[in-house]
Amino acid sequence: MRIIGITGTIASGKTTVAQLMAGKKYPLFSADKSVLNLYKKNSFKKMLIKKFKLSKNKKIKDQIKLILKKNKKNLYKLEKMIHPVVRKEMKIFLKKKNKLLFLEIPLLIESRLKKYFDKVIFVDTNKKIRLRRYLKRSGNKKTFSLLNSRQLSPVIKKKVCHYTINNNYSLAILKKTVKNFIKKYE
Repeated sequence: MRIIGITGTIASGKTTVAQLMAGKKYPLFSADKSVLNLYKKNSFKKMLIKKFKLSKNKKIKDQIKLILKKNKKNLYKLEKMIHPVVRKEMKIFLKKKNKLLFLEIPLLIESRLKKYFDKVIFVDTNKKIRLRRYLKRSGNKKTFSLLNSRQLSPVIKKKVCHYTINNNYSLAILKKTVKNFIKKYE
């Protein structure tokens, strides 16, 4: 069994790469999906309302975006609530038995999770492309900058990862690159 971690900076295409690698053949864990599911839980919403003094009558995610814009320290408070839950779910996923397991984790290097993986892939995309993608998904420049600053630079990530996939080009080129990578491990 091989455990492969996929990481990259914000809006680099980690999810696309992870989905292409896992396909329908291999299990895939997504930290982002885990977080989305967490936001759907009433118990988590209640914790957020209490911790950040949010309104029960407004969308929680919209309010969270606002408090992140107001104060960068709120991001660290939020991460302290989210990361332990995601890490617990990741450890449960790692118990699965399969030839290949794929885990997409944006802050894999920053969270010092490399020890869990046989190989770590960095999805590299230039900042202008990432910003354009992020804005297309209804994000804004300030939030992009905040989240981007929370991550290590691509140069550092490339040095500590085993393999880099360049995602500055077309989807067709990306698919070919991923296919060549997977051939090595199947």
